[in-house]
Amino acid sequence: MEINFQTDVGRKRNTNQDYAGLFENQAGVSLAILADGMGGHQAGDVASQMAVNNLGERWQESSLETSEKAAQWLIKEIQDENEKIYQKGQSQSEYLGMGTTIVSAVLLDQSFVLANIGDSRAYLVRNNQLLQLTEDHSLVNELVKSGEITREMAANHPRKNVLTRSLGMPGMVEVDVTNHLWVHDDYILLCSDGLTNMVSEEEILAVLLSERTLSEKVDILITRANEAGGADNITVLVIHFNEQKEENQ
Repeated sequence: MEINFQTDVGRKRNTNQDYAGLFENQAGVSLAILADGMGGHQAGDVASQMAVNNLGERWQESSLETSEKAAQWLIKEIQDENEKIYQKGQSQSEYLGMGTTIVSAVLLDQSFVLANIGDSRAYLVRNNQLLQLTEDHSLVNELVKSGEITREMAANHPRKNVLTRSLGMPGMVEVDVTNHLWVHDDYILLCSDGLTNMVSEEEILAVLLSERTLSEKVDILITRANEAGGADNITVLVIHFNEQKEENQ
């Protein structure tokens, strides 16, 4: 398994409110996390860094190694983190209303467990196809699902950035969790909307399937987003399952 990630401020923003990290627990199981913060001044930075670092630190203390336990852990810990971010937002006026998306993947021997809130996405590349594994918790996605607007209309909708769910909300937040088996040569892409709003899925797929190193692919995706305008912070995290599964002895 090979993992590479990079974050970039983009061309229009003064600060980078995206944040990502990779953590390993006591059983040697990796957790990849990506967050896209929101809120005035530095509040978005604070929320995304809290989410990634706090979850990462707690993951490092754990020793989970099954998909079922990983899913339970993700739901509980992300809900706990939602409360922490909300309380911090209430404690200081400059942090009021801050929040963040989150998309994360626990990488197990034969499967991976995804958890997400907001519109940062996870994709799978398999059999030369790009498949979105997460659902955006956004106003425009609700409008698309109800048939009020088309996917093409959603791409340029004036309220495109309105989320229906994020970390930092009052009360209990619902976490979407799914479990997937992986096969040799699969790619998982975790990314903020600074990539997907700027670069088409066809172009993303072409880059990930190209004959380049993983770090070059990540770098090219960031570059393409900036060449298309770089309207937002851009974060790209790619996992390549490039080895056969080991049979447990």
